[in-house]
Amino acid sequence: MSVFVGVILYVLIWWTALFAVLPFGTRPVAEPDAATGWRGAPAQPRMWLKLGATTLVAAVIWGICYALIVTDWISFRSGWLALPTN
Repeated sequence: MSVFVGVILYVLIWWTALFAVLPFGTRPVAEPDAATGWRGAPAQPRMWLKLGATTLVAAVIWGICYALIVTDWISFRSGWLALPTN
């Protein structure tokens, strides 16, 4: 895997992990807006904590993907997943 492909793979995994991590720990504001009843954004979003957690989760997932790509453990060229040759 080239460096460019590795970085692109990490960015894609990071964005996916971000959307998975964002809802954790969010609580709405205590009092909704009097006119509309809308609660709006979370009271304490703790974005730096979520960005750090996303980075760690994405690094672990990227490491697993990297290991699967560079090893022959799962391969479409040989083994039980290979296409039959005629």
